[in-house]
Amino acid sequence: MGKQLIALGVTGGIAAFKSAALCSELVKSGFEVRVLMTENAARFVTPLTFRTLSRNAVVTSLWELPQWQPEHVSLAQSAALFVTAPATANFIAKYACGIADDALTTFAATFNGPSAIAPAMNPEMWRHAACRENIAKLKSRGVTVIGPVSGHVACGADGEGRMSEVPEIMAAIRALLGERQ
Repeated sequence: MGKQLIALGVTGGIAAFKSAALCSELVKSGFEVRVLMTENAARFVTPLTFRTLSRNAVVTSLWELPQWQPEHVSLAQSAALFVTAPATANFIAKYACGIADDALTTFAATFNGPSAIAPAMNPEMWRHAACRENIAKLKSRGVTVIGPVSGHVACGADGEGRMSEVPEIMAAIRALLGERQ
């Protein structure tokens, strides 16, 4: 049996730097990783970083495909798991509402396997009623929510909203895939 394929979504939050460490850890753990980034994610961490760490092309656009086949469709058919880390309030809202307006959200609308998100945002955003409703909607559809945790966030606030650390996300991934620690 080949390596299990993880589709790693990266959205535009400062916690995107942790996604590079997550990508590296996934590869070290024997997974194949295919990264889909939003345009805003690429403002924090470059696609080259993820291409180097994953050893695979990085999808950043619906219009610039690395192969002839639409990446969101072919990847959705072969991925064992879809994980988005960080998952911003914007991505969470789009995912909950089925909005598919970029490569990552189009993939999310195409993928029907096990999914997880690792939210990362300002504590006030995390507590906002719309975000809470979107999280509840995703949970009701079977999406695993990893964190967030309490702590100091980049904007200077303290509270729940900080993205979980890589070991916690890895543990959740292994649990979702039924693997032993």
